[in-house]
Amino acid sequence: MVLCSRMLINTILLEFHDNIYSGHLSEDRTMEIIKTCDWWPSWRKDVIEYCHSCERFQKANKATGKRFGLMIHIQEPSTPWEVVHIDWVTPLPSGGDESYNAYLVIVCRYSKTPIFLPCHNNDTAMNTALLIWNRVISHTAAYHPQKDRLEERMIQTLEDMIKKFCAYGLEFKDSDGFTHDWCTLIPALELAYKTSIHASTGKTPEML
Repeated sequence: MVLCSRMLINTILLEFHDNIYSGHLSEDRTMEIIKTCDWWPSWRKDVIEYCHSCERFQKANKATGKRFGLMIHIQEPSTPWEVVHIDWVTPLPSGGDESYNAYLVIVCRYSKTPIFLPCHNNDTAMNTALLIWNRVISHTAAYHPQKDRLEERMIQTLEDMIKKFCAYGLEFKDSDGFTHDWCTLIPALELAYKTSIHASTGKTPEML
């Protein structure tokens, strides 16, 4: 851990909140990352104020409250990738070399590890099955796709992350200048989520 000078604080906050590999995540997750490597007397207060003053962070965040549905028991896994949650986000503007207009969200219920896969909203069941087989089945001996609030929250988080970097300010540049191509954001945002502390486990998904 490093004791930081006042001159470095803004740089640290910028790197651990605004950077594409930090994902513009919540103040709690930003604090979890910072406390592992840096410290100064008012660091918690400074992080909270910085996140609250972040225009993109405030614009993209949404209220996630929904009506309660019927109670359904979801199997609790004992190992990673034993139970996964799957959902689609669509439609989106065309992006990437294949003109993707949707993405598939797959979440490991045990570790909370996400996989974000660009796809097409008219993909056949076979195409989707092959996509899942190539990226998910290789992780797991058992496979039980189920759906609950976990992947709904994940989808909301990813949507907010993409908005913060694409709709509310461009970070990535290509050979022609700035780009709105959301597909280019997915790998870095997936990494940002995987390396952030999850509230329910107290660990990063990569540690489980």
